Amino acid sequence: MSGWLKKYGLGLCAGVAACVLVPAAAHADGLIENVNGMTLDADGKVIRFTGMVIDDEGRVKELLDRRDKRPKDMDFQFDGKGRSLIPGFFDAHGHVMDMGFGALTLDLSDTQSLAEALAKIARYAADNPNRQWILGGGWNQETWGLGRYPTAAELDAVVGDRPVFLNRVDGHAAWANGAAMKAAGITAASKSPSGGNIIKAAGQPSGIFVDTAMSLFGDVIPAPRPVERDLALGKAQDILLANGVTSIADMGTTMQDWQSFRRAGDKGQLNIRIISYASGIEEMIGIAGPGPSPWLYDDHLRLAGVKLYVDGALGSRGALLKQPYADMANESGLAMLSPAQLKNKMSRAAMDGFQTAVHAIGDKANDEVLSAIEELRETYKGDRRWRIEHAQIIDPVDIPRFSATGTIASVQPVHQTSDRLMAEVRLGAGRLAGAYAWKSLLDSGARLAFGTDVPVESSNPFAGLAAAMTREDAAGQPFGGWMPAQRLGREQAWQAYTNGAAFAAFAEDRLGSLEPGKHADFLIIDQDILLATPDQIRALQVRETWIGGKPVFVRKP
Repeated sequence: MSGWLKKYGLGLCAGVAACVLVPAAAHADGLIENVNGMTLDADGKVIRFTGMVIDDEGRVKELLDRRDKRPKDMDFQFDGKGRSLIPGFFDAHGHVMDMGFGALTLDLSDTQSLAEALAKIARYAADNPNRQWILGGGWNQETWGLGRYPTAAELDAVVGDRPVFLNRVDGHAAWANGAAMKAAGITAASKSPSGGNIIKAAGQPSGIFVDTAMSLFGDVIPAPRPVERDLALGKAQDILLANGVTSIADMGTTMQDWQSFRRAGDKGQLNIRIISYASGIEEMIGIAGPGPSPWLYDDHLRLAGVKLYVDGALGSRGALLKQPYADMANESGLAMLSPAQLKNKMSRAAMDGFQTAVHAIGDKANDEVLSAIEELRETYKGDRRWRIEHAQIIDPVDIPRFSATGTIASVQPVHQTSDRLMAEVRLGAGRLAGAYAWKSLLDSGARLAFGTDVPVESSNPFAGLAAAMTREDAAGQPFGGWMPAQRLGREQAWQAYTNGAAFAAFAEDRLGSLEPGKHADFLIIDQDILLATPDQIRALQVRETWIGGKPVFVRKP
């Protein structure tokens, strides 16, 4: 442990590859020296520096170049040893508690076939004989090349003695076994709820429940205890900090989630910055009351708005389309809300100054949200920063409406590399012009905010940067990029992951870049992000993560 770490009471935690530092001291004036520093300003212009002065509130006081005189009598000085320093990433769309629970339960995201998944489920059940329910997720029948959904019977063959409930990778479908369906009282006579679908085969529930149909299990799945929630939050923070995410927009915060965030804040254990969007109008009012909450815990927590859903996901054919699915002519998606219901909920939020973030994946869903915004903005004036989350499939004629209404496209670059083959099957080649169309959105004047949708995808932002720049996956496929005209420039992609995400959350006055007056949230990395190749960017690892001028993560050599 270095001398200055000892001086300020910062201890190292155990770990194989990495460790988290838990600060024990108050803020102090400091100098970060001998770094290859870089950040972007609000216009996307690169600012380079070799030193940074941090004030006693953990904010950037001054950026220094090589010729600038260094201040004396600093409380601490950190030698970056010539390594690169960049702002911490701001994930514009994630699910903090789901990520934490996903890391603590059965994770099928690495399985490549149904057989591999079933084997992993069987092992997990055998290793955890005392768990009343087997819970987890991450499965994807598209990755498995299955050509269909898995079934309850297949689950029953490996775990038949207790309920199993596993979320699909996108969180918009679940796979249940017979014991789980029996516990929930689901039979052949059960009806699909509005906005959901109980998939049936020969008149019997098959074991797949899409979108709101998943809620049929809500009363029988054991609810996590507060201590388990707090453990999940701690795990989520560890993952985010190791990946260089210093701020995240939590999409769908429940009252129980908020209480976990508050408990961590009260104990001084909330390291990441969380901007919450409540899971519905009732939760929004219950958490924040008459308006968005103030910033809490030195700008580590705020309830900014509400998350609403218009449709489901493309993989489960829940995305709401203007025309039927190319691979299922009798399906056009699931409407979670009617246009009237959507406008009513958005209006209820807007009247008290809450921001609305609306999930819309299909082209019809995006059209309906934009239509609602066009109507509501005549009543609710001012800087509203309406958000559409995902904006994956957009009718090209609707793209200019984002800029015209001031609507932010909150998108996830890695979804494109994960979804491209499935999107081609679901839509057909002739309907892809507005699919994951980031460059078209940006060229039209719309603002972009980048995120990961963790735990649907990894929270590692470097993979998203590389995907945005190349439209290629980690294996370099397809060569030259999928719909390469939609590739973004390096600074454009980086901006969306920093300043763009901060702007989308009304946080650009304090987060998103390393400029005087903003929080000193930064990363130490081994490569110059402005010179590294996309492959090098994808492989980057964070060496250190600092928040508010204090180290909160250091990777072991």
